[in-house]
This record gives sequence, C-alpha cells and structure tokens, in this order.
Amino acid sequence: MPTITKIFTMQEASQHSSKDDCWIVVDGKVYDVSSYLDEHPGGDDVVLAATGKDATDDFEDAGHSREAMELLETFCIGELDNSSSTAIPELEISSKTSSENYGQKLLDLSKQYWAVPVAVIGISVVVGFIVLRKK
Repeated sequence: MPTITKIFTMQEASQHSSKDDCWIVVDGKVYDVSSYLDEHPGGDDVVLAATGKDATDDFEDAGHSREAMELLETFCIGELDNSSSTAIPELEISSKTSSENYGQKLLDLSKQYWAVPVAVIGISVVVGFIVLRKK
C-alpha cells in the first residue's frame, strides 16, 4: 500500500514555530519535531531558531550523526511544495525616469565632492613648501 505524502508550503510550515508546535524543513521535507524539543542535545532554542525557513544548511552545519538523520526521518510529516515557491523578485536598478537624468545626477555628484581632493592637494602643497623652506 503506497504512502500518501502530504504537501506543505513554506508559509504553512513557518506558522508552526512555537515550542508546543514546531515544524522544520530539511532537504525539502517537513518535520514535526514538537515532541523532540526537550530531548534535543543542542537545546530547543537551536531548533526553534530554524523554523520558518529552510533549515537544511543549519542541520548539515551542525554535523549531525547518521543516527540523528535517521531519528529525524521518524518525524517526517510531508514534503515541501516547490512548485508554489515564489521566484526571487527581479531587482529594479533604475526606473526609466531616473535613467534619463543619470548624466545630470553624475555631474551633480562630481560638483558636490570636488572639495575633498582639492583640499588634499592644497594641504600637500603647503606641507611641501614648509618642509622645503626648513631645509
């Protein structure tokens, strides 16, 4: 008889983030570890910090033993729905209206910050004259 696997979204899994109701996501699977929190060798706060996100990296970075991985499988309640995951939104570099004024903005910035290099050169020239005059 085939096992029916429940499919969860990350949003559903992240709603279970308390000590009494704690789900984590590791390697695309959803685990209800609520009953194990008090027994976790690293403390319940470590597990609670991994809720609401994909905890695969956290789980692997902790260096869990094979026994720990097998124990985790006993808490599996389903899989993560990857088809509904939202794509990372594309970053808008500049809008069309601001790209038209890009040259002007660059010119304004160059006018605004001309004083620092001129001051450095001026101070260098003055110190050079003082040093040469003392010799």
